[in-house]
Amino acid sequence: MISQDVVAFGQPLQRIERATPQPQGNEVLLRVLAAGVCHTDIHTWEGSYDLGGGKRLSMADRGVGLPLTLGHETVGEVVAVGPDVTDVRPGDRRLVYPWIGCGQCRVCLRGRENLCTQPRFLGIFRAGGYSDHLLVPHSRYLVDIGTLTPEQAAPYACSGLTTYSAINKIDRDVLAQEAVLVIGAGGLGLMCVTLLRAMGCTSVIVLEPDGKRRGAALAAGATCAVDAGAPDALDQIRAAAGGPVWAVIDCVGHGTTVQQGLDLLAKGGQLIVVGLFGGELTLSSALLPMRAATVQGSYIGNLGELQSLMRLVREQQPTLIPTSCRCLDDAASALQDLSQGRVVGRLILCPTMNDSATVAS
Repeated sequence: MISQDVVAFGQPLQRIERATPQPQGNEVLLRVLAAGVCHTDIHTWEGSYDLGGGKRLSMADRGVGLPLTLGHETVGEVVAVGPDVTDVRPGDRRLVYPWIGCGQCRVCLRGRENLCTQPRFLGIFRAGGYSDHLLVPHSRYLVDIGTLTPEQAAPYACSGLTTYSAINKIDRDVLAQEAVLVIGAGGLGLMCVTLLRAMGCTSVIVLEPDGKRRGAALAAGATCAVDAGAPDALDQIRAAAGGPVWAVIDCVGHGTTVQQGLDLLAKGGQLIVVGLFGGELTLSSALLPMRAATVQGSYIGNLGELQSLMRLVREQQPTLIPTSCRCLDDAASALQDLSQGRVVGRLILCPTMNDSATVAS
């Protein structure tokens, strides 16, 4: 099989050919149909996260080994199954849940594999979807995509799941009665807008500096899109919300955007941070209880949440975010375009677009 791998952090991806694995036990082999290009892929490719104050979190120190096939938003067609698999068969098209834990610790046994301290995430700690084939360790990690195309379904494994899990942390009365602010309108932010609307939020405000992305946010269902570069941006948001904001989902996660979210919160409001852009901020410990504010990180989501999300997608048919497809050999340029802010929506790698990247198993 053929993949595009990180062989050295920060260096160009390399095309690697290796033997196609044969599934054993509960394993399933998929022919990759679509693999989303996510900002987490950029952090992994670069080799670190910005922690602010000149500090960085090294991917190598987290246990990421090279060479590594990136890609954690993957849809594939089943081509072979291990002898213990009974719930899928060749020809089935499935979305892959990539946030796999050790499977044995108390966290995993509680169904929270995404929070396992010994993760085996596909595309980060194990080979992912930037390939023509993907070996999934157990069939339970495969989710039916219904009538969605592979390109439409792939982003739900990360941007969809991440924002769905964050939205579920918002008080239901707030979601039904108040405006929700989404900071950032990249692939994550646009997905957040569509799911908020599908989950009953009638007023979604977006804060985003890029004009094309603001337009995409409005097309996705946002009721208002404010230019983050405007000197009165926060005042515009308060006006659109009818006052302070009760719920903010920060899809950027920079120190500046987190501070903006805090500044906009109503007393008793919720700020949920899902973006990993990096940086730092200073908090007043006294003001947190005085304002009864909730500041919470939300990290992707669990398998049950992805299954619930895909049921929601089938039933509510939310607006689909913009996607554009590239062949597998263009993975490096896709990462570059995303890192330089040249993407609206989601880039999808489609190995079948490139005959040279598809080999028989």
